[in-house]
Amino acid sequence: MKSQELPFSGLRIQGVLMIFLNILMLFGVGYGIVITADSVTPGDTIKIVSLIGLILLFIVINIFWAGFVLIEPNEAVVMVFFGKYEGTIKENGFFWVNPFYSKKKLTLRARNLDAEPIKVNDKTGNPVMIGVVVVWRLADTYKASFHVDNSSMVDASAGAGMVVKLNEKMRAYENFVKIQCDAALRHVAGLFAYDHNGTSSSNELTLRSNGEEINQILENQMNERLAIAGIEVVEARINYLAYAPEIAAVMLRRQQADAIIAAREKIVEGAVSMVQLALKQLSEKGVIDLDDDKKATMVSNLMVVLCSEESTTPVINAGTLYQ
Repeated sequence: MKSQELPFSGLRIQGVLMIFLNILMLFGVGYGIVITADSVTPGDTIKIVSLIGLILLFIVINIFWAGFVLIEPNEAVVMVFFGKYEGTIKENGFFWVNPFYSKKKLTLRARNLDAEPIKVNDKTGNPVMIGVVVVWRLADTYKASFHVDNSSMVDASAGAGMVVKLNEKMRAYENFVKIQCDAALRHVAGLFAYDHNGTSSSNELTLRSNGEEINQILENQMNERLAIAGIEVVEARINYLAYAPEIAAVMLRRQQADAIIAAREKIVEGAVSMVQLALKQLSEKGVIDLDDDKKATMVSNLMVVLCSEESTTPVINAGTLYQ
């Protein structure tokens, strides 16, 4: 979606200079009011009109005080003139603008969202607990101000200060980000299995084994959902991943069984290699001539010794090999 944000091109004066001019005008007009009021007489129409004009000018000059705006680094002010968007000021400093502009301050600083783990179903239907950490910031002030209804969630009480209103507004954005991130997380978690036990191919992406790829997909999903609000996701990472409590014990036993099977396969593979090496060296060096029955007996004994979980106890045969 194309950005509609525009730089503010209206009248903008340095704030310190305008404060100095405002004070001078106030003293000058105030002095004029006092002098005119002292010299006015009934029926002196010119002085009466002049006095009324000076009083009105004094009121207008006081209205000028509402035009000052202070912008800190990584802050922006959206300017609205009687309902019409006039642009955004992002330059840092102290300025004076038309006091009739409505000034909506926003912060462009990065913020963290540490979402609590939620229960979702992965691709195979297994319930898993998954949590995410998101770093986000406002990137488009126009969309953030006019495409998302944040004003209804902000306490617009008359006594609320600018900082309080800004914090409440950013909390409203944070709530919007949280809801959309939960939706994106549920969607992405449902596209992949927890691990390769639930996949048909070892090359298939899984939540546990392909963290970087899953994080990138999740970040893209969040950016698509938050683009309407002018919010950019700088980084999104899964920080918690586990089976749901109701199946955690069963899945732990399955993982232990997989580990035992893998270890057994390694042990058997090594034992077969050792037996092959022993038979080959005995044959090449002519240490003993073994027939097929003797080879079978030797292989059986060696496999028992090498594959046994406990240490074996040797038995000495005092007779021949056939007794």
